[in-house]
Amino acid sequence: MAFAAVYPLSVAKAERTGRTREEVHEIVHWLTGDEETMRQEQIDKRVDFATFLAPAPRIGPNVSRIRGVIRGYRVEEIEDPLMRQIRYLN
Repeated sequence: MAFAAVYPLSVAKAERTGRTREEVHEIVHWLTGDEETMRQEQIDKRVDFATFLAPAPRIGPNVSRIRGVIRGYRVEEIEDPLMRQIRYLN
């Protein structure tokens, strides 16, 4: 799954619900520690989520506190670490 394909959809979804592109950037930065220039390079390269998340400078220190149902999955019960991180971005 290409991060570059999903990211614009996430921004569009946020904007439809009254949120902003900047808020999406803030969440991604909190989760990964990335900078916008790094993110844009990854988008331009059309990398998948594993490639995008692998070099993340740091994962948010409180990410384990994220709870709830995202697209029908209880996020705290997702065993695959990569899939759990992808769902955190939702």
